[in-house]
Amino acid sequence: MGCPYGSHRVLEPVDVLPQAAWKLEHSLPIYPNELLIDVEMLNIDAASFRQMREQARTEDGIAELIIQTVRDRGKQHNPVTGSGGMLIGTVREVGEGWTGNVAVGSKIATLVSLSLTPLNLEQIHSINLNTCQVRVTGQAILFESGLFAVLPADLPQDFALSILDVAGAPAQTAKLVQAGDTVLIIGAGGKSGLLCLYEAKKRVGVTGKVIALAYDEQDYERIARSQLADVILVGDARQTLAILHKVQVATDGALADLTINCVDVPGTEMSSILCTKDNGTVYFFSMATSFTAAALGAEGAGKDVRMLIGNGYTKGHAEIALAAGRSMREKGYL
Repeated sequence: MGCPYGSHRVLEPVDVLPQAAWKLEHSLPIYPNELLIDVEMLNIDAASFRQMREQARTEDGIAELIIQTVRDRGKQHNPVTGSGGMLIGTVREVGEGWTGNVAVGSKIATLVSLSLTPLNLEQIHSINLNTCQVRVTGQAILFESGLFAVLPADLPQDFALSILDVAGAPAQTAKLVQAGDTVLIIGAGGKSGLLCLYEAKKRVGVTGKVIALAYDEQDYERIARSQLADVILVGDARQTLAILHKVQVATDGALADLTINCVDVPGTEMSSILCTKDNGTVYFFSMATSFTAAALGAEGAGKDVRMLIGNGYTKGHAEIALAAGRSMREKGYL
């Protein structure tokens, strides 16, 4: 039996877990407590995909970066952003010591990062620049501790994958929002932002307020169509003082009880912190976040706020996210 957390697949450096490792080993046969998956699609996380697109500029260039990363590291772990994504595929083999409930032939989505998933790619077939999804042929290995979801039959698999990729955001929002809260969602026009809007609007009640920050007019229109925001602001979250002024006006100076950051670019930490009232909460879902910048920036600005790392897992997150995605798809919002 291999280590349930996958340390037996670490090639370098030794004595670390797979996510922290530089390189993983993906050779066969699998260990008794592993799953072997025939991979059909990678859903690259937004921060990683943006970085690769800016570096490579073309689909062929992005494909070469992905192939090179997997060849060098045995996993899709972007060496610049440190992030990965997730995948869908079909279970090819279930280790004889696997304790979970899954059968050969099941179509599943992994709910753990590609940055810790042993991966071997044979071919990249296509790249969707709008959805960050990459159709591939390859194999992946899931460890005993690895979470996954069987894909629902009533949703297109690429849509379900895109929702499950950000499942932690709406689920954590559902846990954090209280009735009467003023909630600010930065990056509200994107996939995770819209799902967070949905969950926040459900929970703030008639005395609460949901404020959406859109980057541009396209985001604004998408948010407006959803009718999930009480106030929609437009601006670049990297322009801290300008965003602070907009939020001060929208809240009569009270600021937000809860700020949720869903953007895929760095440099938005201080907008999130300054727009949140003292003793409020900032949830950094974005993998582009510098937690050093956030911690030192809050200290320098004298802001007493609770800052949460965007944990992609909370109990029931897949079910919550799929329910939200299903409802928003039926209404034409996603």
